[in-house]
Amino acid sequence: VNISILTVAVVIFLLVLHHNFLGLSDFLKRELSDSNPLGLQPIDFIPAVPQRLADERNDKEISVVIAASDERLGGAIAAMNSIYRHTRSNVVFHIVTLNDTVDHLRLWLSNTALKNLRYRILDFDPRVLEGKVPVDPQKADTLKPLTFARFYLPNLVPHAEKAIYVDDDIIVQDDILELYNTPLKPGHAAAFSDDCDSTTNKVAVRGAGNQYNYIGFLDYKKETIRKLAMKANTCSFNPGVFVANLTEWKLQNITKQLEKWMALNVAEELYSRTLAGSITTPPLLIVFYKQHSTIDPMWNVRHLGSSAGKRYSPQFVKAAKLLHWNGHFKPWGRTASYAEVWEKWYVPDPTGKFSLIRRHSEAYEAK
Repeated sequence: VNISILTVAVVIFLLVLHHNFLGLSDFLKRELSDSNPLGLQPIDFIPAVPQRLADERNDKEISVVIAASDERLGGAIAAMNSIYRHTRSNVVFHIVTLNDTVDHLRLWLSNTALKNLRYRILDFDPRVLEGKVPVDPQKADTLKPLTFARFYLPNLVPHAEKAIYVDDDIIVQDDILELYNTPLKPGHAAAFSDDCDSTTNKVAVRGAGNQYNYIGFLDYKKETIRKLAMKANTCSFNPGVFVANLTEWKLQNITKQLEKWMALNVAEELYSRTLAGSITTPPLLIVFYKQHSTIDPMWNVRHLGSSAGKRYSPQFVKAAKLLHWNGHFKPWGRTASYAEVWEKWYVPDPTGKFSLIRRHSEAYEAK
C-alpha cells in the first residue's frame, strides 16, 4: 500500500513539474517574442554587394529608412532608385512595410535593376498603435499605420548612430551623403526642414490657418496645449525628410514621448481640425519644439503635390537636391506637377500590379 501511495505521489509530482515546465517555456517564448514591442522583425537580409560594386562605393554606411505600403510601392521604389543612383556611399535601405506587401516588394527588388540594392525588410505590426490613434469605425480604412514608422527609428535601425528618414513621395537629385552629414546641435535628436524657409513658405490650407505654424496643427483652445507655453506662430517643420541622431533619440526616450502625446490626443483631441487632418506631425512638433536642428531647405523642396499646377520654375526644380510631392497630387497619379521628373527614376513593376496613371498631353498643357 505504501509503495502504491508513493508511486502515485511521484507520478503526480512529475505531472505538476511537467506542467510548470511547459508553462515556463510558453512564458519565455512570449517574453522573447514580445521583447520588441513593435513586433518589428527583419524578414529579409542585406544582399552581399558584388565585389565590383563594393570597390566603386566607399565604406561609409548610410542608413535610410523608408515606409513602403502596397498601394504606393512604386513611389518607394522610385525614391530608393534615385538615392542609389546619385551616391557612391554604402547606402542600406531599411524598408518598413506590412506583411501582405513583402512578397511583392521582394520581387520588385530582386527582378529589376535594383537587385544590387542593400536592404532589410521590416514587418510593422499595427497593433503597436492601439490606444494611440483615434479610431473612427466609418473611416477605419483611412488609417495608414506606416506613417508612424518614423516614430520608432531606434527599433528599426538598432545598431546605427544616425539615420535618414524619407517619405515615399520623394526624388533625390544629389548625393545623400550631404544630407547625412547635416550637423546636429548638441542635445538635438533630429534635424528637419522648417516650413518658414524661403522655398516653401506660407502655404494656406482651406483658409482656416496656415500649415507653416503651430496653430495650424494644434488646438490652442485645449488647456493641455496652452500649458505647454508654445507660441502659436512658431514655424512648424516638415517630418517627411529628416536626419536623426539615434544615440540622442534613445537618451531622450523620444519614442515614449511621442507615444505619450498620441495617447493624450486620443483622450483629449489636442490636434487642430482646421487642416487636412494630419495626426503624424503634431506629436513631433510638440516633442521637438525648439529642440531640433535644421537641414538645408534644398534637401526638402516640398508641396509639389499640393496642387496640379507648377508652383516652382523648371530651373528651381532642376537645382533642388530633393523633391517632395507631399499633398494629394502624387507623381504616379494623373495630375501631378513635374511628374516627368519622377518618372525618370521609376522602375516598372515586374508583376504588373502597380501601374502608372498616364497623363495626357492636354493635361500637361493645362498646368
